[in-house]
Amino acid sequence: MAFPSRILGAGNSPLSSSTICGDGGTGLVALGTTAATALQLSAVFNAITTSAASTGVKLPPTEVGAMVGIRNDSGQTITVYPYDTSSTINAAAASLSVATAKTVLLFATSATTWASVTTA
Repeated sequence: MAFPSRILGAGNSPLSSSTICGDGGTGLVALGTTAATALQLSAVFNAITTSAASTGVKLPPTEVGAMVGIRNDSGQTITVYPYDTSSTINAAAASLSVATAKTVLLFATSATTWASVTTA
């Protein structure tokens, strides 16, 4: 498993570290009520700390092997949308609901499909 401190300690640059391990977004605010108005995620690991009812986040473009983690500590259920309408989550859904105090890991299994694993 890659740890940023170990990659940096081996003499690699901070950019190499985030490229290999992924970056994090903290203190994020879920927005909008549709895929078009949802917060566009740009980090690999994301912590949503604020949201209003029915707001959401949008995944990056679907790319085989991509992975995105989302922790919802906002106090509200949020909606996760694929980047575009040609992509789905769990083979059929146009979105995924993530309850408060839950974490979801999404990984792209094809150029148009995200699969998810949600904490209990």
